[in-house]
Amino acid sequence: MNGGEIIAKVLQNHGVKYLFTLCGGHISPIFVSAQNIGIRVIDTRHEVNAVFAADAVARLTGIPGVAAVTAGPGLTNTITAIKNAYMAQSPLIVLGGGAATILKGRGSLQDIDQMSLMKPVVKWAARITKVKEIIPTLERAFAVAQEGVPGPVFIECPIDTLYNEELVREWYGAKSKDVPPRNIQERVVQWYINRHAKKIFEGKENVQFHQPLSFSIPTHKDAEVDEVVTALKKAKNPLMIIGSGAVMSPQNVHELSTAVQHLNIPVYLSGMARGLVGKDSELQMRHKRKDAIKEADFIILAGVPNDFRLEYGNHIGHRSFASINRSTEDLYKNKKPTIAIHADPQQFIIDLA
Repeated sequence: MNGGEIIAKVLQNHGVKYLFTLCGGHISPIFVSAQNIGIRVIDTRHEVNAVFAADAVARLTGIPGVAAVTAGPGLTNTITAIKNAYMAQSPLIVLGGGAATILKGRGSLQDIDQMSLMKPVVKWAARITKVKEIIPTLERAFAVAQEGVPGPVFIECPIDTLYNEELVREWYGAKSKDVPPRNIQERVVQWYINRHAKKIFEGKENVQFHQPLSFSIPTHKDAEVDEVVTALKKAKNPLMIIGSGAVMSPQNVHELSTAVQHLNIPVYLSGMARGLVGKDSELQMRHKRKDAIKEADFIILAGVPNDFRLEYGNHIGHRSFASINRSTEDLYKNKKPTIAIHADPQQFIIDLA
């Protein structure tokens, strides 16, 4: 198997059904191999659209979206969508082509310092340098993208780790043993090239595929549920605000919807939580949220930070409120909650109900 085939198999093992791309020579083995094993390859007209589409799939399915883009300008075109996924807390895998490992930094086609570019806008970035690194690197990428607060991950895939060994050696100009070097300089060059190629492909016959790695999500304690129950029993005018952070597991949204209706608390929905209780629900409030907050005596923020949408906490003011969030940063953003719960808001609301 070449590197592209290995990547495609790892994607399949993680439940990936769609691969978004814009065709490029650096990454051709990835999407060719993906299509050959039944992953639907969708070719976009701009790399940023490939990542936006992968982000959308992630939000709707809970399975990390995957986009493959070519090196250099192909990758730089994705920055807006990748940062958007980071801020939206969407699990995403971006596979970026790269210059051949032997030519890195020597002016190869579309060769730029991609790692320095990507590290500030993703949860984790890694560069593959050997074929045998592909599986463990991608498996970790899927786990990192989903654990804790979800987000995008970047994996640089140099072109010589994706194609067949014979073709790569031909590119390198590695001569066979039947053609001896003509002089000492040529002998040294051939020795270096063969040594480098050996390092890249060493152990590729022994690669093993595994089940997806487990990943952790912060969980609440029973005592935290009890604390919110006690506050709700005392409240005369409770209010819930549910946001994107509460629907990070789309496969459980029906259970969440049932829980919200069972709680029978007026609710405002924002972000990806829109539509959670259906258009005809009497619980869902659509207008004058600021006024509703003023009248509330206990507020539950589920996956909602006190950012500009709540006037940085000024809408809530002195009122008692519980905040449930996977992100500790969002949990305490601009205002300390009366009850702070570092956990998955979706599961908390379900257990609360």
